[in-house]
Amino acid sequence: MHNVARLHDFSAPIVLRRIRPDQNERRFYALAVTADLFGNIVLLRSWGRIGTEGKQRGDLHPDYTSAASSLERLAGRKRRRGYLDWDICRGISPSAARP
Repeated sequence: MHNVARLHDFSAPIVLRRIRPDQNERRFYALAVTADLFGNIVLLRSWGRIGTEGKQRGDLHPDYTSAASSLERLAGRKRRRGYLDWDICRGISPSAARP
């Protein structure tokens, strides 16, 4: 299975953050599709308070398409809950940050 994983061009991770100073909240959420040591397709999620290591979770998927679909669905859910793309938070337009 690892040969199939190597064929895919894994996309850059999506990094989101939500900062609400009035609630003392500074959180991040990162998503990436990658392959594990055995070549399995994994949706890797990391989250926590900015400045900490946070927590991680890896979800196995049968193929790249399934993992990418889950990534987009989770990113959309976080954006609806007030998370912004890291580049937007730094004042960089998304079109300038991505080729």
